[in-house]
Amino acid sequence: MLILFLILIVLALVILIANIAIVPQAYSYVVERLGVYYTTWEAGFHFKTPFVTRIAKKVSLKEQVVDFKPQPVITRDNVTMQIDTVVFFQITDPKLFTYGVERPLSAIENLSATTLRNIIGDMELDHTLTSRDTINTKITAILDEATDKWGIKVNRVEVKNIIPPAEIQDAMEKQMKAERQRRESILRAEGEKKSAILVAEGEKESAILRADAVREQRIREAEGEAQALMTVQKALADSIRLLNDAAPTDKVLAIKSLEALQKVADGKATKLIIPSEIQNLTGLLAAAKETVTDAK
Repeated sequence: MLILFLILIVLALVILIANIAIVPQAYSYVVERLGVYYTTWEAGFHFKTPFVTRIAKKVSLKEQVVDFKPQPVITRDNVTMQIDTVVFFQITDPKLFTYGVERPLSAIENLSATTLRNIIGDMELDHTLTSRDTINTKITAILDEATDKWGIKVNRVEVKNIIPPAEIQDAMEKQMKAERQRRESILRAEGEKKSAILVAEGEKESAILRADAVREQRIREAEGEAQALMTVQKALADSIRLLNDAAPTDKVLAIKSLEALQKVADGKATKLIIPSEIQNLTGLLAAAKETVTDAK
């Protein structure tokens, strides 16, 4: 009896421990009683009735990411391409997620493919390649509305790759190559233009500097000549003033006249105009002789 009692105690402890459930954070457990939905356990400690209740499904409440394989779609201009999508979703109602649809991920994938075909079918190839944001917005709104009754919230859908046919890819690569070459040619032409402008500006500044240097040189030469002329004129004026201050006699003036006449005669002039005061050379020479004698 003691052994049987111990066995019953151990069995009871095992059953008790087996029916203790601890729900981790960001998870919910869907519980059934006698095969019928009973309740949803949130994070924390729970105990289920042995042999009566069971955990039907453990549901993660975290945001999940599913990368679906490429789907063939046809554009409005009859071009077949492959498009794969990435769906970001989160379970908001564990009960609806458990009982709302069989294989929810497969249902989302099929719904995503159908929606994508409908959207791309109304667009041409060029518009498809340049309108990813529009496609993402439309497919997200449609999927979110359709999966709401499954307890799923579709946060966003991203078009991962758009793969056009091989011949279109070749044409696109050639177009992109031509565009790159065109841009390189434009950049090279702009560089050459800027270089030519810099060279021209450098030559212009150099010419301006040379012209300024020549002008400065001529100004200084002219100033030097003017200063020299002023010096000569000042010296001449000083000599005349000194001569006037000395009160020269007529004989001295006669000698100065002869000296001036000598300078004129030494020039290249073919004609000389002699003042009437010195036309009488005999009297002039006599006056010069007396002056020299007086000076001695």
